[in-house]
Amino acid sequence: MSQAVTEPVPVIHVDEEAKPAPRRMSLRARVTLLAAACVAGVLALVSLGAYITVYNNLYQQVDDELVQQANSVINDPQVVQTGGLRIPTYITRLVDVRFDLIVADGSSAFESPPSMRPPIGRDERDVAGGEKPSSIRTDQSTDSRVLAVPYRYQPGVALVLSQPLDATKQTLRELAVVLALIGGGGIVVAALAGTAVARTGLRPVERLTSATEHIARTGDLRPIPISGDDELARLTHSFNTMLGAVADSQERQRQLVADAGHELRTPLTSLRTNLELLLSASRDGAPTLSEKDRAEIETDIKAQLDELTQLIGDLVELARQDEPRTEFERVELVEVVERALDRARRRAGEIEFDVALQPWVVVGDAGALERAVLNLLDNAVKFSPAESRVRVRMYPLGDGTAVIEVADSGPGIADEDLPRVFDRFYRSSEARTLPGSGLGLAIVKQAAERHGGTAYAGRSPEGGALMSLRLPGTPG
Repeated sequence: MSQAVTEPVPVIHVDEEAKPAPRRMSLRARVTLLAAACVAGVLALVSLGAYITVYNNLYQQVDDELVQQANSVINDPQVVQTGGLRIPTYITRLVDVRFDLIVADGSSAFESPPSMRPPIGRDERDVAGGEKPSSIRTDQSTDSRVLAVPYRYQPGVALVLSQPLDATKQTLRELAVVLALIGGGGIVVAALAGTAVARTGLRPVERLTSATEHIARTGDLRPIPISGDDELARLTHSFNTMLGAVADSQERQRQLVADAGHELRTPLTSLRTNLELLLSASRDGAPTLSEKDRAEIETDIKAQLDELTQLIGDLVELARQDEPRTEFERVELVEVVERALDRARRRAGEIEFDVALQPWVVVGDAGALERAVLNLLDNAVKFSPAESRVRVRMYPLGDGTAVIEVADSGPGIADEDLPRVFDRFYRSSEARTLPGSGLGLAIVKQAAERHGGTAYAGRSPEGGALMSLRLPGTPG
């Protein structure tokens, strides 16, 4: 008899962190809520202050009226004798006020009807017994204000007056309703005003957000229209500046790729032709190449490989210098130039260097500066005739900058070539017959600009080219 096999039920675990985060309140809603909350707080404080002030004033008016009537009774010179008491005639003119004359045990000495008697408590009995000079309180059972003062016409007797608080409390209730209506209306108006202000104030932000989303979606880097001159307009202007920088960077990248492709095409084509020629000559039945032709082809291949290597290295250097750098260090420029001179002398052959350097300190990238100086030296060596001299000078200009000058003894630079010698891949008609990628001076210009300086070309007194690299810094 077979047994049924029960498969375990998989347990599903719910990842609490995977739950979607609650949606945050929008900025417009927050501005509206903030405006309503601020107005509500102010109205609450104002309403509370007004209510307390009116409350105190109304109760003070009741107290003052009771005191005034008590003084009028006590100070009335016209009195009548009744039941052994001297009663001022003013007491008969009291209106809307309960009154009585009591002794220390709280009993009435005036024998007033019960409906006219005010509420009697411990405070009133203490005044009649002489333990208190006077008292005034609110009686919760009758909802009235009760005043007790000594009766001067007879010791051991107190005059007690009470006045109902119905009218006072009705006034306070009406005031509370009015304040609540005004407060509620103010909050509603504040919320509507906050919504209108938020909608109007955030409209430029919404336009900017839509524009950035359009740019992210389409890659269209056209500037965003600017309206007004407030902080949002400044933000839009800064964003347009950033778009311009991104557009320029993309254009430079496209131009670099296009120029690199154009420059790589020639040596690659020549290299492919030479390799195909060597491969064809090695096939059976193909005409053989002489040793001289083979040696020339191998020499061409080696030169083309060297040209490709240099071109790729220059492209990598340009791309590396395009990267953002924030960590610069203190650089002794004399040491940088001397290291570049050591490297240039090893491949300069019979060309000599006439060097005069003055100390100068910059804050920057020592490797990039050394590569820039080496490119200037190699460029001078390339155009200088054998057994000539390259002059290297570095000195401060007195305006917070120093200049590195490299002058050769070559043919110089034509007037039409001077504005373009630092362009990428640009090569004059004389330079096209010499090895090089056309990127060396572009690297010099880029290094100078990254360090806040400039690079420019001219003619030396000897007639050759004069390349200058100007950098800000301090004397060493």
